[in-house]
Amino acid sequence: MPATDLAAIYQTITIKGFDLQLKKNQQLIMAKPLLFLTGLLCIILCSCHNNGSETTTALLKQPPYNKLTDSIKNDPANMDLYYKRGALLFQNNQLNAAEQDLKKAWNTAPKEAYAVRLSDILAKKNLDSAITFLQQALIILPQSVALQVSLAKQFHNHKENDKALTLCRQIVSKYPNQIDALELEAQILVEQNKQNEAIIILEKAYSYAPFDIDLCNNLAFIYAQNKNPKALVLADSLLNMDSAKTHAEPYYFKALYYENTGSLTTAKQYLNLAIQHDYYFLDAYMEKGQILYNQKNYDGALKTFSLAATVSPTFADAYYWMGRCQQATNHYAEAKQNYLQAYGLDPSLKDAKEAADKL
Repeated sequence: MPATDLAAIYQTITIKGFDLQLKKNQQLIMAKPLLFLTGLLCIILCSCHNNGSETTTALLKQPPYNKLTDSIKNDPANMDLYYKRGALLFQNNQLNAAEQDLKKAWNTAPKEAYAVRLSDILAKKNLDSAITFLQQALIILPQSVALQVSLAKQFHNHKENDKALTLCRQIVSKYPNQIDALELEAQILVEQNKQNEAIIILEKAYSYAPFDIDLCNNLAFIYAQNKNPKALVLADSLLNMDSAKTHAEPYYFKALYYENTGSLTTAKQYLNLAIQHDYYFLDAYMEKGQILYNQKNYDGALKTFSLAATVSPTFADAYYWMGRCQQATNHYAEAKQNYLQAYGLDPSLKDAKEAADKL
């Protein structure tokens, strides 16, 4: 086509150094710049991908992953090696690299353990993706109790408690001694303020596993919270099992029972025993401090909360209650400082921020 005809169709204009061709119908069409930007975008994306791959490769060559990486190089068909390395990466919060390893293991050789661990990784990143994955995994391994329990847990984490409860009850109907499902059901019932129903479920679990320490602790705690004297019996049982005499929890459960039944002096005695057995047992400090605060013993409460903050300098609740003690004794500047410290450590403590703003 002659140049004059081209000129008749297009007019060329320049805007900020880019050549734009303007049709007579006023449509703007990007010419060379579009090709340049498209190419540049591809280069950037490829560079990011390559940098990510290079970073992961470098990571896997370093301790503590390097030995497993060497083993994988020597035996690339062994998916257990990918699983072990992925689990180690997950433990160290290397989520992307962990996900790659676990997906490799699961996609190559679908096993229950691979799926459970992969769902844990996905849940850290996005609960919806974890739930979707578990539902798909159960199509492949429909008899897996562990995957069913994992799905129930993720439903609970996703605030879909009706689905979680339904699934727990389905599991227990087939496997009455499935402790994880029973404990999760009880936990949800407690959150729904159905304490008596939760106790029945935990007692059932306890009948199957009376030596499960975590289960015993959960049951003793809910007994104590509900002023049930069985808390004392179970706490004594826990103390008998503690041959090393190092566990503070049984004393704490006794303290809660006595506190809730009005025997505050006895409660404080058991809280002191709990702290003696475990200097880092923060719940005992907080419970004792709040008893003293409610008794208007602000100096004693402040000392107790200060000890908790010394034991754990990042424990926001300790600073909040220190602030309350100081505010109660008209030490407003110190109170405000501790309220702000508490809020800085834990922004969910809105009461601390509001209290500071009022001073």
